[in-house]
This record gives sequence, C-alpha cells and structure tokens, in this order.
Amino acid sequence: MIPSTKTYFLLFLGIILGTGLANILTINSSITITAGFDFIVLGLAAIDRFRSQSHRVQVERLPLGKLSIGRDNPVHLIVSTAADSNKHLKDSNNKSNSPKKLDRNYSITSSIAKPTQIKIYDHYPWEFTTDPQQQAKLPLEALIEHNSTIELSYHVHPQHRGEFQWGDLQVRQLGQWGLAWDSWTIPASTPVRVYPDLIGLRQLTVKLTTENSNNQQRSRRFTVGTEFSELREYRSGDDPRLIDWKATARKVNTAQPLQVRVLEPEQEQTLIILLDRGRLMTSQVQGLARFDWGLNATLALALTGLHRGDRVGIGVFDRKMHTWLPPERGQNQISRLVESLTPIQPELLEPDYMGAVTHLVQHQSRRALIVLITDIIDSTASGELLAALTRLTPRYLPFCVTLRDPEVDRQAQALTPDLQSAYIRAVALDLITQRNVTFARLKQQGVLVLDAPVSQISDQLIDRYLQLKARNLL
Repeated sequence: MIPSTKTYFLLFLGIILGTGLANILTINSSITITAGFDFIVLGLAAIDRFRSQSHRVQVERLPLGKLSIGRDNPVHLIVSTAADSNKHLKDSNNKSNSPKKLDRNYSITSSIAKPTQIKIYDHYPWEFTTDPQQQAKLPLEALIEHNSTIELSYHVHPQHRGEFQWGDLQVRQLGQWGLAWDSWTIPASTPVRVYPDLIGLRQLTVKLTTENSNNQQRSRRFTVGTEFSELREYRSGDDPRLIDWKATARKVNTAQPLQVRVLEPEQEQTLIILLDRGRLMTSQVQGLARFDWGLNATLALALTGLHRGDRVGIGVFDRKMHTWLPPERGQNQISRLVESLTPIQPELLEPDYMGAVTHLVQHQSRRALIVLITDIIDSTASGELLAALTRLTPRYLPFCVTLRDPEVDRQAQALTPDLQSAYIRAVALDLITQRNVTFARLKQQGVLVLDAPVSQISDQLIDRYLQLKARNLL
C-alpha cells in the first residue's frame, strides 16, 4: 500500500489535533486520541486500497514494431476499466436480452462512479531517452471514467542500433476514497530492435511517389534526357530538334500537329555506395555516431536509386571489405539492405580505401556511379583516399561524400573573448582549410565532392544524385 497525499494530510491533521487536545486533556489521553485517529485513517487507507484491487484497470502496450535510431518513436498504451471489458463480454453474450436496459444501467453506474486516477511507469531500455519537451512524460498520469477506454502515448529516442530488452509495466491506481494507491506490475517484457532511420525512409518513399512529376520537371532544367519515353504533339517551346518527322509523315491527315519525341534520363544504371566504418566514423555528432548518419544517408540514397530504376549495391569496409551486397534492382532490394546493414557497427580501425576500391573493381566491370561516404581530417591523411578515387576516374564516376560536424563550423565563427576560445577557433579554422584543400585536389582529379552537415547529408545527397541522373553524367 502506498499512502496518498490526502492520507499524509490527515495524519498530520491528527498530530495537530493531538497537540491541541494536550492543552485540555492529559498527555496520555491526547496521545491515545491521536494514535486512534491515525489508526483509523490508516485502516481506511488499507480498506480503500483493498477495494481498488477488485476493479483494477487493464493496461496493454501496443506492439512496438521496428524502432528508428535518432527519431522520436511513439509508444502507445491502451487503458481500460475492468467494467468496460465486462460490459463488452455481457453485450456479446446478451445481444438478444434487452440491450437498451443494459446500456441504461451502465450509464447510471458510470455517472455515479468517480473517475479513476492512474499512474503508469513503462520501463523502456535505459539506453533510450525521452524528449523533455514532449507533453506526455513518464509516469503517464490520467483520469479514466468508469466503463471506458483511453489511449496514452509517449516517445522514446534511441541513440544506438541493436537489440534491447523492454521491461514490464508498473501501474498505480488511486482508491475511490483517495487515501491509498494500489500498485502492481503487469508482465510486458519484450525484446525490441532498433534499426536505422526507417521513419525517414517511409517519408522519403511517400515523397518520391507523390513528387515524381516535380522531380521530372526539375530535371528538365538541366537536360531533356537520352532515353526515349513517348511521342506527343508539338507544343510551344519544344526543341525543334526533337520533332519526329517520320512519325508525323505517317499521319493520314497532314493537318495533324507535329510529333515530338519525349526523352527522359536513362534508367537501369548502376549505383554502388561504399560506406566507411573506420575510426573517424566512430565519433559522436549531434547525439549519433557519424557512422549512423552515414548509414541513414546510404539507405536513403539506395531507396532513391531503386525508385529511379537503378541497380543498387553497397559495400561496408574498414581494413577490409566487411560486407558486400551486389547491385540489384527492385523494391525488395531495400529490405535486404536494411536487414543486412542494421547489425554493423563502426570499429576503431584505419580504413583501407585502396583495398575497398580494388574489391569494387574486381566485382563491378561496368561503368557505375561510385559514392564513397567517409570523413577526412587533412590533406596529408587523405592521401590514400585521393589515390583510391583517382583510380576510379577512367572507368567510373567517383563521388566523395563527407560528413561535416556543425560544431566545428560554429567554433570557427564564434567570438574569441579569451585566449582559450581563440585557440579553439584557430584549430577549427585550420580543420576547415585542410578539408577545403583536400576537396580541391579531388575535384582536380575529376572526383565529385559533397561536404554537408550530418543532419542535412541525406537530403543534399539525394538532390545531387537526382541532378546527376538528370544531366546524364553517368
């Protein structure tokens, strides 16, 4: 039994009462009266708690499904009174026995009974966090009417991928007299698995589906494409070089408008993503490991490529090629990629860029867009990266993507009121300068470059990929 605030107040009131009676009666008499009063209060609290056990609420956690790293994942709890479940049972067994009278009786009971106050503690994995800004905080508190069902929800924010154990539900219910809490545990322990940003992938799928026409219009700003799509009537502003004179001549009526060939960017190209899981990818940036940001960007780009009809493959490497998934087409490929890449974690190993490129060349002979997602520090340490990507330039289209830490940019632009802050700013500026030197050397060798903050890397990478597709650079 857990006494309520009301019970503590009554016990304190008994002490005050005993103190007042001490001025009138003897000390022994006042102590006896105070003890008796407190005993009655505690007895009523025990009875109140005992009475609440007969009508405990029922709490159920809805299936959690697949959780996404770095996202606010909703958790839903269904709370119902015992009378509510009994009502549904009686309704199902007595549909033919005066249902109107049954409903009226329940409405009368509902109007008489007081709402039940509950508190729910859901023991999510300790590695997770909850958003302190969200309205629903643990423990979840609610008032539930008699013979009713409500839904409570809150959000958890996983910061690591992998399997975790979700704990039980701890429920507290205040008695009808408000004197004591009835506390019990509902077994609800279950294993959960945290995946990459599946919420972002679902949103991207909807965006790619609904905005397909907008993407095509945007791509036409760069080129008309190279792959034949269809014939249509000539419109004002069309390129006269695209007029199909033979198709126009085949028209029986010469008064028919001119026929124009519609060209789209070439489909069924090959996209291969090389994801570095070495030492630099283990650092934490904005709450997530740099590797997790890169993995989210990898899957987002893979989904976009598959949606555009390309063959997509992925390689994850450190000192050797850790995982190699050959290029395939079809929407089933994204499911295989997610399941294969989710268990991979970064390691404190120096990446072998040349070894990864050699493995790729041995398994991919056709021309392809090679996207290498990594990070760099300075031009000296990036010498092997430059040599490896330069090897790809004759046959492939190499694209180097680096994950920038916004904190370095902030420190480079911060004011320097003291010597320590001036030193920090100087180091940040030197890091940015070294990165820019490396990017310039990569561009001179014909390597495409994208350096974006970790939180924006997925969106900017997808935009660049769509531009490359529209310009037919591959």
